[in-house]
Amino acid sequence: MTSFVEARQFLFDHREDYAGACAAFRWPEPAPFNWALDWFDAHLAADPDGRDRPALWIVETATGNQVQLTFAELSRRSNQAANWLRALGVKRGDRVLLPLGNITPLWEVMLAAMKLGAVVIPATTLLPEEDLADRIKRGAAKVVVTSADQVAKFRGQQEVIRVVVGETDEPGWRRYDPSAADATFTPDRPTEADDPLLLYFTSGTTSVPKLVLHTHRSYPVGHLSTMYWLGLRPGDIHLNISSPGWAKHAWSSFFAPWNAGATIFIVNQPRFEARSLLDTVRDRRVATLCAPPTVWRLLVQQDLASWKTGLRELASAGEPLNPEVIERVRRAWGLTIRDGYGQTETSCQVGNSPGQKLKEGSMGRPMPGYAPALRGVIDDAAGDEGEICLPTGDDRPAGLMQGYDTGVPGVPLQPLGALYRTGDVAVRDADGYLTFVGRSDDVFKASDYRISPFELESVLIEHAAVAEAGVIPSPDPIRLAVPKAFVALTPGSEPSRELALDVFRHVRGHLAPFKRIRRIEFVADLPKTISGKIRRVQLRAAEVGKDDSGWERGVEFVEDDFPELKSDRDADVAGAAS
Repeated sequence: MTSFVEARQFLFDHREDYAGACAAFRWPEPAPFNWALDWFDAHLAADPDGRDRPALWIVETATGNQVQLTFAELSRRSNQAANWLRALGVKRGDRVLLPLGNITPLWEVMLAAMKLGAVVIPATTLLPEEDLADRIKRGAAKVVVTSADQVAKFRGQQEVIRVVVGETDEPGWRRYDPSAADATFTPDRPTEADDPLLLYFTSGTTSVPKLVLHTHRSYPVGHLSTMYWLGLRPGDIHLNISSPGWAKHAWSSFFAPWNAGATIFIVNQPRFEARSLLDTVRDRRVATLCAPPTVWRLLVQQDLASWKTGLRELASAGEPLNPEVIERVRRAWGLTIRDGYGQTETSCQVGNSPGQKLKEGSMGRPMPGYAPALRGVIDDAAGDEGEICLPTGDDRPAGLMQGYDTGVPGVPLQPLGALYRTGDVAVRDADGYLTFVGRSDDVFKASDYRISPFELESVLIEHAAVAEAGVIPSPDPIRLAVPKAFVALTPGSEPSRELALDVFRHVRGHLAPFKRIRRIEFVADLPKTISGKIRRVQLRAAEVGKDDSGWERGVEFVEDDFPELKSDRDADVAGAAS
């Protein structure tokens, strides 16, 4: 039987031996396992070589203030938090809604809830009152732990135990202060690996958020694959730029770095500012950096070469990163940003792990412990292109969720079936590398050709004036649909006929005729989920006049209105006719 410690060490021993890691890696066997007690406390906090290393390091750029806590200190403080919550009546199986920012109690309460066997519902502090009420209702939350600036959002939630970090005049709130609680914690019973641990609400890019239930195995153990992808080592200072409340925060600001015994490094900024972030990365000798594509696009607008950092590994996740951005970072730092792919429902499934050949545009190969299949979206046939699917039987990866919670008391989880279908479409080449095509809901046909929005968006943002783009099908009487781009411009760029012509020409120089953008609408911003993902479903609704969200439309330019492009259009038509 493979233990968690043995599986972790195996991945360290095969850090750059991808073939060997995939061939021989085995997930730890299901058994009583509580990561907070059996790994964090028993190994990280007790290890003489590591217990005095910082486990958590938070820097406030506005004030220069910082907090550092060792593994031993966090072990003790989370024990106190667990005993304090237990005294409030929190017990195994109770659900705790946790809308907290990047402050120390976030990590204390997460560890404490794990020790108790409670189920955490992470939530971003950006959620409005109605979304928080939905999480309490459908998530069956018994407790809310939040900060003082959030309490007004819970005035109608009298039935839950309400705990506030800080001071408030609102009645009915208990101040979070576990400092007087016993620093020794004893669990009520052993934790089974398949006991529930986390309940995530998805970002809801195409529909209402789903409820994703994870266990004491699926995320703590499952994120061994994420540790491997990130290339983390014991003692690393690891910075992940992600907001609490979303799965990526648990990926790279909780489980993966502490699986490795690395320091979780947090940079809190009142507003994102690239220069001060880069200064902090350099001055604090950050070794590994993971950031979403949006942040990388902002960073490359700086002269990165002027920052001499100690970075060793760079990573990106959340959505595919455009090759142009990767190349600009490589030229500046001599390092390559390595893409990784996964979901709220899983740990890292696919990625470019350290030391492996990278292929432009590819998100990499399956991580050790994962063996995704590609299935046809319509006919379910296996092939080299299709929807990414994971087995749910004997070969089930540890990092796959337990299932979707129905949000109805007494109603069991929605069954996953023989395969878990991710909803993401990819192409696999002869060497096993996977390239993201798009969400199955977003891929569309124009003139009977399949169009990947991401591919077209990647070309668009290479134009100097384009900050972001969302591509959707626009109804067309002849082709049924044509690609249309909603484009948000960089600061200083203004919508104009001349700019539209330049963007059309840019696209023509980089895409085959059947893929070219035929319509462009310049907008002030793009509709997004609260986690920052473009809501193409809303763009599609706006295009057919069915969006009533109040999102502000922009000015549109149509390719057919440009005589300068006529000769190219005639050639396109002739080619299509033949």
